Amino acid sequence: MELKRGRNSVYKIGYHVVWCTKYRKPILVTEIADMVRSLLFKIAADGEFTIESMEIMPDHVHLFISASPNHLAADMVKALKGVSARFLFKEYPHLKKHLWGGHLWNPSYYISTVGSISEEAVKKYIETQKVGQ
Repeated sequence: MELKRGRNSVYKIGYHVVWCTKYRKPILVTEIADMVRSLLFKIAADGEFTIESMEIMPDHVHLFISASPNHLAADMVKALKGVSARFLFKEYPHLKKHLWGGHLWNPSYYISTVGSISEEAVKKYIETQKVGQ
């Protein structure tokens, strides 16, 4: 991930995001996995953020996303999960038989920030700003 410039900012923001299918059902295989992959890339492009890396497992999705400071992480995840679920249920109605209740994705997700320097280095830098003045 490279340093990016916006109108008012210079940034390098990355997120590791993981979410699971409802009931951890292993339905993300073959053509469905391919469809999820292409859908997520399209949703990200439409939302003006970037999926740097992706892995589709049978029962969960791993993403590495880069975005500007104007993007809220929760909104990106909401768009990715919501739009993909609606489209997949429309294209593959048989999925509803495996996922009673009409939900493709588990409502929760994991997210962490990914940085180029460690938490310890940031704390040390901040704590030493007034030293020597």
